[in-house]
Amino acid sequence: MADRSVSRECGFKLSDFPRKSAHAVKVACASVWECHQSTTRAPPLPATRLARVEVRPEAIRDRSAVRALHVAAFGEDHVPVVANLVDELRDAVRRGEGLSLVAAERDQIVGHVMFSPSLLDAPKRLLPVEVLSPIGVVPERQNQGVGTALIRRGIELLSERDVPLVFLEGAPRYYSRFGFEPGAAHGFRKPSLRIPDAAFQVLRLPTYESWMTGTLVYAEAFWRHDAVGRRDPKA
Repeated sequence: MADRSVSRECGFKLSDFPRKSAHAVKVACASVWECHQSTTRAPPLPATRLARVEVRPEAIRDRSAVRALHVAAFGEDHVPVVANLVDELRDAVRRGEGLSLVAAERDQIVGHVMFSPSLLDAPKRLLPVEVLSPIGVVPERQNQGVGTALIRRGIELLSERDVPLVFLEGAPRYYSRFGFEPGAAHGFRKPSLRIPDAAFQVLRLPTYESWMTGTLVYAEAFWRHDAVGRRDPKA
């Protein structure tokens, strides 16, 4: 979760968060899906062109470009955290349990988003859900709709997969345009008290049902890399 979009595309500044915050980095960066070069349980995803940007599944050949995107967005200090988190999240995406999409312009990778599988601890049973994180756009293409194109395509694909819910941590003013709403208002509990209430948001997709309430449980990788909520450097 932690969508602390440090990218201007999403309305945050890197200076808003601790220098070494994995959470701050997580939202503006990416992971890679080896969709075209490996066998997965999920069907192949077609490439989609939105304006001048091509949104498609990330392939093995994109990995170095995605790393360069991280460096451009956040600097070398944050890259190890992002890279390690992304490496772990790739496994789930490769199994068809998430999404990793890139935005390409004239064969250059200018943006990346990942929807990471997590769980909702609902009264009836554990329910697979997705978390929008991370997302990143190269500085020179921020505020030009690249992030919007990535997110909209991801939501479209998750709807086709019958995913009921997508969660994130991020700026309400930015994400409300996609239909995200405060999670607590719909019976959802955030996985950490360190997540600001306003930042904990949910998007209910067509297969959502009213019994689907409860506590969001992040994938283990986010906890391992301390990428949940905000740390208080003064504590």
